[in-house]
Amino acid sequence: MAFTLYSLLQAAPLCVNAIALLHEERFLKKIGWGTDQGIGGFGEEPGIKSQLMNLIRSVRTVMRVPLIIVNSIAIVLLLLFG
Repeated sequence: MAFTLYSLLQAAPLCVNAIALLHEERFLKKIGWGTDQGIGGFGEEPGIKSQLMNLIRSVRTVMRVPLIIVNSIAIVLLLLFG
């Protein structure tokens, strides 16, 4: 299997799917990344951990409907073109 632009475009939704499927109570609390983590006070920069948690939460919130559409298109294309 060759590395093509299509395989790169196919890998992008898979990575976003993996982020969107991370459930906080099941997976993230086991490693200490639950919702009870404090973000910090005013004027303090948030750490890497809180920035990653914000990224995961925003992907889960914003990308829910577009992921359904992108996954459906990818499935149809795979069924049509193999």
